[in-house]
Amino acid sequence: MTNDDGVTSPGLHALAAAMRKLGDVYVVAPDRERTAVGHALTLHKPLRVNRLDKRVYSINGTPTDCVNLAIKKLLRISPALVVSGINRGVNLGDDVTYSGTVSAALEGTILGVPSIAVSQEGDRVFRFEVAADYAVRVARAVLRYGLPEELLLNVNVPDRPRGSIRGVKITCLSRRRFEDPIVEKVDPHGRKYYWIAGTRVAWNRQNNSDHEAVRRGMVSITPIHLDITHYAAMEQLRSWEAIIEGRRRVSGSKTTQRA
Repeated sequence: MTNDDGVTSPGLHALAAAMRKLGDVYVVAPDRERTAVGHALTLHKPLRVNRLDKRVYSINGTPTDCVNLAIKKLLRISPALVVSGINRGVNLGDDVTYSGTVSAALEGTILGVPSIAVSQEGDRVFRFEVAADYAVRVARAVLRYGLPEELLLNVNVPDRPRGSIRGVKITCLSRRRFEDPIVEKVDPHGRKYYWIAGTRVAWNRQNNSDHEAVRRGMVSITPIHLDITHYAAMEQLRSWEAIIEGRRRVSGSKTTQRA
């Protein structure tokens, strides 16, 4: 187990307690909140491991650091599963590219371990027990059936009581649009400073999207693939090889062969 909210996060410990139904659980998590660090590795300072309890460790690094150290150094054998979360708030659509929670599962997948990221919708109060319940269900399925190679699961649970969840949906990533994403302010010395914030005003990709499923009160499970190559575009761009090499030149909108 790991997360990006820090080793003391109640979401992490709710998840670990639930996962003990399936086997031995090791918690290796950041020593403080590391929200929105993405897939960052710590290369500018040494990493230190602090054992807090039996099978519970904190690290002064990122979620990706934690997964690396856990699998490569702290555990005697490779784990059967990496589960990251439970994150305070959803990780939907474009947010997965910034999320430390999802990036921890990404790192587990890179290292060859089936991996799941789990996030819980909420504001000040979070129903971690509901997300933990569904995390165990997903984990049990992964342990039984496995996952395709280079694929992780991003799970988002709506802010509803357990009995009010309307089902489970396999989804795609949605897209978002923000209004005024950069907030400009002035400090007491008259110097400008900025917050990356803004208000989300619209979601795109409604059909089968993660946002739409959560909005409807369903648990969203999005398969995310490590290989983000656009293979159709590869074929469309083949003609660029000759242009960039200088064997062809572009005349207007048409490509012409150089004599």
